[in-house]
Amino acid sequence: MNKVPLTKTGAEQLKQELHALKTIERPAVIAAIQEARAHGDLSENAEYDAAKEKQSFIEGRILEVESKLANAQIIDPLEIEADGRCVFGATIMLLDLETEKEVTYQIVGDDEADIKQGKISVSSPISRALIGKYEGDVAEVEAPGGIREYEILGVKYV
Repeated sequence: MNKVPLTKTGAEQLKQELHALKTIERPAVIAAIQEARAHGDLSENAEYDAAKEKQSFIEGRILEVESKLANAQIIDPLEIEADGRCVFGATIMLLDLETEKEVTYQIVGDDEADIKQGKISVSSPISRALIGKYEGDVAEVEAPGGIREYEILGVKYV
């Protein structure tokens, strides 16, 4: 499997999720299954079916998170030496040349992306257009509404 890029923060979040799944969620669903079994006939027991379904989801998510962490290439933006270039982990200040609106995005892994927090996936069209460019460059992004142009106002590694 290919290496999955993750920021240091994103890796920590996945580790916390894995810990919660194993120490809180898994024991809770096991207790729910035991309680549902105590109610008798399992063939008509909706509580039992729901608990088993939740257990299946939790175990699947544990495997998924463990796999992502095992294949993670953890990148600390503070240790990047890219000389002002847009790279994975960089925080980039942009000016939308059409609307004159300034926006700031950090390029992160697919699992970390959250546009409301200003974190965009490394595989998104805007990230692909920005990577490799420098402050002062203009990036053309193919958006659903047509091509958008962004001027790179600044690049930070925080």
